[in-house]
Amino acid sequence: MISKTPNFTGWKAVILAEEDGNVERLRRQLSLLGVTSSVQWLPLSGSDLPDLVIVDADRGWDELLPWPYQRPARPVAALLGSEAPGRIAWAIGCGAGSIIPKPVTSASVYPALVLAVSSHEQRQHEEARIAHLEERLRLRPVVFAAIERLKVSKSIDEEAAYALLRDHAMRQRMPIERLAALFLGGADVMREVG
Repeated sequence: MISKTPNFTGWKAVILAEEDGNVERLRRQLSLLGVTSSVQWLPLSGSDLPDLVIVDADRGWDELLPWPYQRPARPVAALLGSEAPGRIAWAIGCGAGSIIPKPVTSASVYPALVLAVSSHEQRQHEEARIAHLEERLRLRPVVFAAIERLKVSKSIDEEAAYALLRDHAMRQRMPIERLAALFLGGADVMREVG
């Protein structure tokens, strides 16, 4: 879903890990990419989130991140040296979109950041799409009620009533659900129909 490879210059990252050689190499590489980073081994505050979160998945715990399971508020990359299925599952659960393997190498950081950002953007896009579809589904009874009213008032069948509603929505460049709600509310959105 990522439209172009991001430029990380000016980004802020929080590394949730204890200082060690891997974190030192990671910070050096982030600095070369223009990313300002800080290290902490305390839970991340939900009020002042960075642009990017990198978490030590080998030692992390659930309360380390302020968001619900698999719903990250920011792109997440996991530092991971273990092959333990539980640690990999934990990284996925905290919303990690990529893994930076330990020991950290300079060539592993940039691709992991790009994948984390891309994964996060894709997740946000899908969540917005699902919310839109759920809203349309929730409003379906309004569309059916408008169709029923048109059927009765114009003595037409269901297919013709739907076509009339759809055509007016297209002409007025609005979702059919909105037009149906306005019509049922008494607005004069179906002038030609009467």
